[in-house]
Amino acid sequence: MKRAVLIAAVAFTAAACTNTKQTKEATTTMEHIQLDTAAFSQEVDGKQVGLYFLKNKNGIEMAVTNYGAKVVALAVPDKNGSFEDIVLGFDNLEDYLNTSEKYFGSVIGRYGNRIAGGKFTLNGKEYTLVTNNGPNHLHGGNKGFESVVWDVKQPDSQHLEFHYLSKDGEEGYPGNLDVIMTYELSDDNEFKISYKAETDDTTILNLTHHSFFNLHGAGNGTVNDHVLMINAGQYTPVDSTLIPTGELAAVSGTPMDFQQPTEIGSRIDADFEQLKFGNGYDHNYVLSRGEGTDSLMLAASILEPQSGRYMEVYTTEPGIQFYGGNFLNGSVSGKGGKAYDFRAAFCLETQHFPNSPNQENFPSVVLNPGETYTHTCIYKFSTR
Repeated sequence: MKRAVLIAAVAFTAAACTNTKQTKEATTTMEHIQLDTAAFSQEVDGKQVGLYFLKNKNGIEMAVTNYGAKVVALAVPDKNGSFEDIVLGFDNLEDYLNTSEKYFGSVIGRYGNRIAGGKFTLNGKEYTLVTNNGPNHLHGGNKGFESVVWDVKQPDSQHLEFHYLSKDGEEGYPGNLDVIMTYELSDDNEFKISYKAETDDTTILNLTHHSFFNLHGAGNGTVNDHVLMINAGQYTPVDSTLIPTGELAAVSGTPMDFQQPTEIGSRIDADFEQLKFGNGYDHNYVLSRGEGTDSLMLAASILEPQSGRYMEVYTTEPGIQFYGGNFLNGSVSGKGGKAYDFRAAFCLETQHFPNSPNQENFPSVVLNPGETYTHTCIYKFSTR
């Protein structure tokens, strides 16, 4: 398996190098996204970074960098056909390299969300990871998948293919992990992310996507007026460090209930311990799917009533993390110099549950040699 993984990595990298060189020479921006490609063209860790553009037949546009496979911009129309960029981010690579908010628009791995105490045990061996979020491990460590340069190919104007070989021991995780990920911007107005991964040693894996959305437009005020539905009757309560207690609690009768479309800010200041722990919403929801099924399902939907922009989230995963931008505080300014203020974005991250390696009753995140990890996430856009 090690030899197969390394051969696949070399082949993908060789093809990607040619593609990256071509992109470096490009100067084209798009109708609704104006970015300087030169501001993203430089080497990081000895690998070339660039900016790539996707567009569908309906005029929806995306800009993506292969540094962290980050979605830099995503322009979608409102009910009157007026386009806005709805994801937080920066208009140059240097800001991504130096920001305190390094997860804007990025892939997250090897393990999305938190692992208690930065420790887990596999096959009788304890592994120790960095604790980069208070006492806990978050989003793969100090240099997770959001901070590496991915090999990239662009076969056409609506697809990007990414590859990364995470070597045995990287950030403390076992096994050479070979990851292939595809971004597609379809003519059905779907931003589709497809993940596939294999390992040569038993490991844990929980990949997700971390775009910060605001359907008013990035930097255009709060998301507390957005109307959210989450297809989940349960969530995983957390302790004061945002580690799940292991309980699966009912949302009914609590401010955690989004089974019916509800304005995000309507109960956010309720006298409820879970909201105090997260300074608002930062919780994993247990999706209402049949026992043992992993088919694609509608996990969540969200509407911004003024513009009519509407987003649906579909996934094959058992959970989704809803984060309400509680740790944004205006200290970070992004594209166009706009400050990203408190609760000026939301994230809907399809995933396995936080701290699953240490909770036997949670769905397993163990990946063994000979197995293939797959995960599909779709963000679909329309108007209401």
